Amino acid sequence: MKLRKVTAASAAVLALAVAATACGSNDKKDEGSSGSGGQVKVGIKFDQPGLGLKQPDGSFSGFDVDVATYVAKQLGYKPDQIEWVETKSADRENALARGDVKFIVATYSITDERKQKVDFAGPYLLAHQDLLIKSDSDISNGTDLNGKKLCSVTGSTSAQNVQKSIAPKANLREYGGYSECIAGLQSGAVDAVTTDDSILAGFASQDKYKGQFKLAGLKLSNENYGIGVKKGDTATMDKINSALEKMVSDGSWDAAVKKNFGPADYKNEPAPKIGDIVK
Repeated sequence: MKLRKVTAASAAVLALAVAATACGSNDKKDEGSSGSGGQVKVGIKFDQPGLGLKQPDGSFSGFDVDVATYVAKQLGYKPDQIEWVETKSADRENALARGDVKFIVATYSITDERKQKVDFAGPYLLAHQDLLIKSDSDISNGTDLNGKKLCSVTGSTSAQNVQKSIAPKANLREYGGYSECIAGLQSGAVDAVTTDDSILAGFASQDKYKGQFKLAGLKLSNENYGIGVKKGDTATMDKINSALEKMVSDGSWDAAVKKNFGPADYKNEPAPKIGDIVK
């Protein structure tokens, strides 16, 4: 009987030790520390050259990708620990609420309406609505668009904004995607394409378009790009803000801008200060 009690006690101790080890292993994995084997899911766009683009070989490139990779590293994740998740504009808030991703870096403009549903770190880039035109175009300002063909994507308000504010007689053309608009600009089917200047610069920076287009530089709106996190996750938001400040201070932010937008001669704004929203 005595031997049986000792054996039972030893088994209990062993079970507790195994359980503690298992718990420690899981905690370490969730931290995403170097070599832990943990993963972090990050939302990006898959179809925006210069910002978030999935390449034919399965790799990813763009300014948003570079920002997200830098931020993830500061949070303790190596590049091979990042799982990229496509987050289309209409599903960004839901993706965060469901926990599909830890954070989103996807030309995500900070607005009062969105701040009711998610929290934002940043901003990390100040973009503006602009026009992309051919390098030899005679369009020098918005009023020159009167009577000419202006392209944007179906459902976007960008073209309507131009028509309402500066060129009421512009002929609107709506295509299914910006790549179609850019192809139309190249062929002469349209005279200008409008959306955020960062998006336009990304398309214009593609090898097949280098030197063919230029930005008009009209700055028709202010788009403060932020990094979305789940509502209430202030700990992650604060860590991301610290990472963004470091990215600016060590020169990595400037390098990412030149790398991804430089070929389009993109006149970017200086890196914004955390919490500085330009209306």
